[in-house]
Amino acid sequence: MALYGTIKNTVISVFSSILLVSLFPDWDIGLLAWITVVPLLLIVSSRGQIESFLLAYLCGILFFLGTFDWIRSIANYRWYHHAILALYLGAYFGLFGLGVGCVSKRLGQFAGLWAAPFLWVALEYIRSNFFFLALPWQLIGHSQYRYPAVMQLAALFGTYSISFLIVLVNAGIACLVLVLLSLFQARRSHRNYGVASKKWALALVFSAVLCTALSLGYGHRAISKTITGTPIDVAIVQGNIEQRKKWDPKYAGEIIQIYEDLTLKAGLNLPELIIWPETATPGSISLNPEILNELNQIVLKTGTPLVFGSAQHQKFMKAEQERPHLVNSAFLMIPGNKKSDLQQYDKIRLLPFAEYLPQKKIIPWKWINVSSLSEYDSGQKSVVFELPPYRFGVTICWENIFPDFFRQFVKRGAQFVINITNEARVGKTAAPHQLLAISVFRAVENGIFIIRCANTGVSCIIDPHGRIVKRLQDENGQDLFVRGILNGTIIPTESKTFYTRNGDLVPILAIAVSLVFIFIAWSKPLAKRKITRDVEGQ
Repeated sequence: MALYGTIKNTVISVFSSILLVSLFPDWDIGLLAWITVVPLLLIVSSRGQIESFLLAYLCGILFFLGTFDWIRSIANYRWYHHAILALYLGAYFGLFGLGVGCVSKRLGQFAGLWAAPFLWVALEYIRSNFFFLALPWQLIGHSQYRYPAVMQLAALFGTYSISFLIVLVNAGIACLVLVLLSLFQARRSHRNYGVASKKWALALVFSAVLCTALSLGYGHRAISKTITGTPIDVAIVQGNIEQRKKWDPKYAGEIIQIYEDLTLKAGLNLPELIIWPETATPGSISLNPEILNELNQIVLKTGTPLVFGSAQHQKFMKAEQERPHLVNSAFLMIPGNKKSDLQQYDKIRLLPFAEYLPQKKIIPWKWINVSSLSEYDSGQKSVVFELPPYRFGVTICWENIFPDFFRQFVKRGAQFVINITNEARVGKTAAPHQLLAISVFRAVENGIFIIRCANTGVSCIIDPHGRIVKRLQDENGQDLFVRGILNGTIIPTESKTFYTRNGDLVPILAIAVSLVFIFIAWSKPLAKRKITRDVEGQ
C-alpha cells in the first residue's frame, strides 16, 4: 500500500507539472490556473515534510523543463545546462512543498493550505530577485495576460498579487475537496475533522471567494474607464533580419537598405515617432561613423524622430578582440539635431551568459563548458528620453520582465515605455510570446502604453489595461519572422498607479507571514496522531 501511495502521488505531481506548463505559451490555457495547483496542494499538505519536498521538487523540475524547452534552440546550450537550470529553479517548488508540509504536519492540513499562497508568492519573489540568478519568468500570475478584468489588480499590488489570488483560490478548492471527502468518509477517524478545523477550512474558502469577487469587480470597473489624453501616432519597424546576417559586415548595406525602405514607407503615414528594434544597426554607431551618417540621412528624409538599438557585439558570441566599454544601447535621433545631441540609454539589466559571465573570477564556469563571452558594461541610470512635450523610457530585451526595475522609468517621469528586442536566435518558439505575456503586466502595473518593437516579432502596442490593441502580422496571421511596419496610436499618461508609487508590498507581506507560519510550526511539538497519508485517506 505504501508503494501504491508513493506511485499515485508521483503521478499526481507529474500531472500538476503538465497542468502548469499548459498555462503558458505555446499551450496558453490560462483559465486552468485556478485549479492547476489543487492536486499538488492536496498531496504536499498530506505528506511528511521530506516527501512533500520531493513531490513538489519533481513537479517544479518538470515544469521548468517544459516551459523553458525553447532555450535548447540557442547555440552551445547543452542538455546538462538545461538539467542544471531545471534542478535550480525546481528547488523553489521543493521549498514550497517543504513549507506546506511542515505547517500541515505541525499545525494541521488546513493551516498548511492557509500558508500556501503566502509561501508561493514569497518564493516567486525570491526567485525573481536572487542575485544574478534572478528570473521573474513564468510566475503563475503571468498566465492571466489574456484576461484584463483579472489583471487590473496588478495596478494596485503588482503581478505577485495575482499569483497570490490564484493560489488562494486553489487552496480554497483544495479545502472544499477535503471537507467533502470528510463528509463521505466520516466513519474514518482521520477524516472526521473537528468543528474548529472545518471553520478554518470554510474561512479559507470564503476568503478565496471574497477576494476573487472584489478583484473582478475592481477589474471590470477599471477597464470600463476611458483612457484619456492627447494621442500620438507611432510606427514600429520589424526588419526580420536573420541572425547569421546581423553581424556579418558583408550584409551591412543590405540591412540598412531594408530598414530605410521600411522606414520611408512608415513615414508616409506621418507618425510622430518611428521605432527600430534592439541592435538594429549592423554595427556600433559609436565605432562606425558611416552607419551614424546613414541613419541621420534616413531621419532627415522622413522628418520623424527615430528610436533605434545599437551594440558592439552580438550576444552568445566571443569578442574577437578586447574593446573598452562595450554597451547595448538605445538611441533617440531627432531630425536636424547635432550628432552630439543623441539621447542614449545603456542597458542596465544585462543578460547573464550572453552579455556577461557572472562571478567569473569565483565560479569555474568552464567546468560545465561555459566560456567567456562578450563582456558588456552595465548602464548606470534609467534614462527618460525627452521628446517635447512627451517623455518616454526604453527598455532593452528582457529588461521588461523585472517589475521593480521597469517602474523606475515611470517614477522618473516616463509617460510610455518602448521595449526594443531581438529574439531571432530563439527561432519560432514560445519565448517571444512568453515575453509578450510578461510585458502586458508592466503596462497594467504602471498604467501606461507599452510599444514592443522586435526584430523578428512579436511587435505590438499594449494599452494601460493590458490589452494588445495592435499586433504586426502577415496575411496568414503569423507574427514571428515576418517583415513589415505597424502604425498605431498611443496616449501618453501622467498618472502613477499605487503600484508605481509603492512597489512590491504583497511579496514583502507574504515573506513576513510565511516566516510567522514557519516559526509557529517549528515552535509547536509534533502531534501524536499520525498525519493523513494521502488525500483519499488510505
